[in-house]
Amino acid sequence: MRHAREAALDELEPLLTRLRDVPGLTERRRGVFYKKSKAFLHFHEDPTGLYADVRLTADFERFRAQTPAEQESLLAKVVAAID
Repeated sequence: MRHAREAALDELEPLLTRLRDVPGLTERRRGVFYKKSKAFLHFHEDPTGLYADVRLTADFERFRAQTPAEQESLLAKVVAAID
């Protein structure tokens, strides 16, 4: 599974815009977010769809982020982890 390229990130732009508004997250590179000084979220692309790796605990967890419903669920998990 490769890191998301620009075309994949273009598909995720509405989600990226919302993630940029989450207090406590910093986008260091397009689609790569940090919480304080630690990598927190980034995206991958695969023939089966787009995925996000999110550090909700000590390790990254992978979540599918292809559909609007999956993106809403991901955003809710991110916001809950930041609070």
